[in-house]
Amino acid sequence: MEKQIEVSLNFDQDIVEHMAKNYPKRQFQLLAKSLDARKAPLGRKPRYLYKILLDSTLKLDFSVKPQSLDSNPIIIGFGPAGMFAALRFMDYGVKARVFERGEDVQNRMKSIAKYWRYGELDSESNVCYGEGGAGLFSDGKIYTRIKSDFIHYVLERFVEAGADKKILYESNPHLGSHKIRKIIKKLTGKLQDFGTEIKFNTSVKSLLIENNNVIGVKLENGEEVLSDHIILAAGHSAKNLYKTLHTQGVQMSKKDFALGVRIEHPRKYMDKIQFGEFAGKLGAATYRVTHHDHSIDVGTYSFCMCPGGYVLSSTTDQNTLVTNGMSNDSHNSPWSNAAVVVAVKSKQLPEEVFSGFDYIEDIEVKAYKASKQYASGREMPAITLKEFLDDKMNDKSLPKSSVPSKLVKVDFNKIFPENIIKQLKIAFLEFDKKIKGFNLDEAILIAPETRTSSPIKIDRDKFKLSSLSISGLYPCGEGAGYAGGITSAAVDGIKVVDSILS
Repeated sequence: MEKQIEVSLNFDQDIVEHMAKNYPKRQFQLLAKSLDARKAPLGRKPRYLYKILLDSTLKLDFSVKPQSLDSNPIIIGFGPAGMFAALRFMDYGVKARVFERGEDVQNRMKSIAKYWRYGELDSESNVCYGEGGAGLFSDGKIYTRIKSDFIHYVLERFVEAGADKKILYESNPHLGSHKIRKIIKKLTGKLQDFGTEIKFNTSVKSLLIENNNVIGVKLENGEEVLSDHIILAAGHSAKNLYKTLHTQGVQMSKKDFALGVRIEHPRKYMDKIQFGEFAGKLGAATYRVTHHDHSIDVGTYSFCMCPGGYVLSSTTDQNTLVTNGMSNDSHNSPWSNAAVVVAVKSKQLPEEVFSGFDYIEDIEVKAYKASKQYASGREMPAITLKEFLDDKMNDKSLPKSSVPSKLVKVDFNKIFPENIIKQLKIAFLEFDKKIKGFNLDEAILIAPETRTSSPIKIDRDKFKLSSLSISGLYPCGEGAGYAGGITSAAVDGIKVVDSILS
């Protein structure tokens, strides 16, 4: 008879041996695995917590009956939302047409390397644009806080394409940036074998609209492609496209977002303060810290923590700078990093719907100008945590860092508004109370982290998931304001397709 149990074991105990001893000849399936290392700095052995299904196997059925549409649906963007929308269409036997402004993975890697090494940016193919979208260079994290059975659909597709089966039950599943590239290529190949048309280096300039109904898209080269079902999955950085669509009558609204810095610690140091004497036995340590300033109702929190990872320059626009983090599956970099970001309330910005984009762009431009003033313009602005908290720069060189495009020491007052600086300082002091030693003097702050989420929402019907103003248009994923990571964006793409074909 099916039964769910929970098991807690020391980190150095084997779950398979435990099950064989205590539940001999019983079939079992791991549903979840998480690490409790809260008392490790005090010498208590960390423990793994397991949720286990006995005498059964959890298998969700995502199969659907074949269906058809009058015209091939169009998907704008080939990040997680666009890719999984195409995969879901494939389940129904429908061949979608995908237009992606950036390059395929191999050529995209070359363009990015050229930017990191020489500062030569391709504004159409970079860390945010291209096969796999921004998710391809954001650490391969696939955990999410949303609740949906389709999470399992996404994880199963990743496993079928080569991901380790442990992602099906680990509490913080992580593919690793180097592995996700191979996985994405396999998923792309599967779609192409089916007959899905995927056009790289192909920008959509605008929609074709008649009587508030979408009838197709106009490409940058002037070509018009017709379809009465268009999924907009262009990502959180496609502001120029969104501005064009807004002039065409696509209803949008402002939304809250967050921005701040990347903090980078030596990995061994972070492992030690998190795991104590058990450091080196549990892999690279992760953390999550938050602080809420109730006096002004503003939160500051860590985001996209990359243990044993790298900090990257990841802008999409000329004469701007943006930072992001990633790590490979091995977590073998000598550094660990995380974004620390402050919430920005849309109601505090001008009424204009794109005021959030303007706010972000102002910071990114200031970061570039500061880098250009003291270096070549490709080096990322940085400062030690002690200098930041003391509000006093010294003449010492910055510590070594993981950043491939190098660093330049900059006073962050040249980049951020006063309120962001103030909230970051308050939060860091609170973080050090929660993780003793977090405020290492030599920890490096790297700026700016501005692409955490889209500052707009493209309004859509709650149930049909279609645009409130343009029939046949389906805003989708992170850029449209309905997701916040690889998995949630992928799930949104799936849900949109099911809505179209239901």
